Amino acid sequence: MPELPEVETVARGLAAVWLGRRFARVECRRQTLRKPLPEGFAERLAGRLVEAVGRRAKYLVVRLDGGLVMLGHLGMSGSMVIAPGRNAPPGPHDHIDFHSDDGGLVVYRDPRRFGLLDLCRTDALDAHPLLAGLGPEPLEDAFTPAVLAARLAGKATPIKVALLDQTLVAGLGNIYVSESLFRAGILPTRGAGSLKPAEIARLVPAVKAVLTEAVAAGGSSLKDHVRPSGELGYFQHSFAVYDREGAACPGCVCDVARTGGVRRIVQAGRSTFYCAKKQR
Repeated sequence: MPELPEVETVARGLAAVWLGRRFARVECRRQTLRKPLPEGFAERLAGRLVEAVGRRAKYLVVRLDGGLVMLGHLGMSGSMVIAPGRNAPPGPHDHIDFHSDDGGLVVYRDPRRFGLLDLCRTDALDAHPLLAGLGPEPLEDAFTPAVLAARLAGKATPIKVALLDQTLVAGLGNIYVSESLFRAGILPTRGAGSLKPAEIARLVPAVKAVLTEAVAAGGSSLKDHVRPSGELGYFQHSFAVYDREGAACPGCVCDVARTGGVRRIVQAGRSTFYCAKKQR
């Protein structure tokens, strides 16, 4: 499932072609994704001016004139792909076409149909069921060690699992939590409330650095993620521990044949990767 860097990459790609343009028309070949599209979805979007394209946590947020917002989640396999000059019939998983007034075309593709698109009013956005209760954005200045410390206080939950809680901090997922904990030198099985101030002071900038680098790399393309341009992300080539079970971590001086290298465990049904020597 796309995490913050992948969604941010998609938002930036869409902004490049949608910002300041109007939707000339929207064609829906399927009315139900994870849930049914809102009634009159295509008709309500037609003619609307795109005023901003952004992200909240793992959700796309497209702000339109007239106080309307299109909210989207890409699910497991969804993508928004710029498709200029389509010369062939739509593919079997091309569910929605967004035609811009300049002749541009963006196609929403989703083989597994776990994504969703919804509409709401701007003044109701923060209270939308998908967004209400989300934690702070980790790339914003307001996400500080003091803020994270307050949210972790008293929690016995393992720190890896705690950071996946979207009400604690928004947008983090399995990949970037594993990578951030490695950079901060924190064992993923530690109780969240056991972290010392100095450890939290390392963790927050580690999270910000990992996410910033991943966004710059276009996210991580492990299965389905592609940018709107159709290009793959390449942060997966920079993983220190994620999906590297048995390999040496960066700067490793261990006898990997003896230590087993990067380890993998399962926490809350998700794979966690870590270095038992560098993370305490």
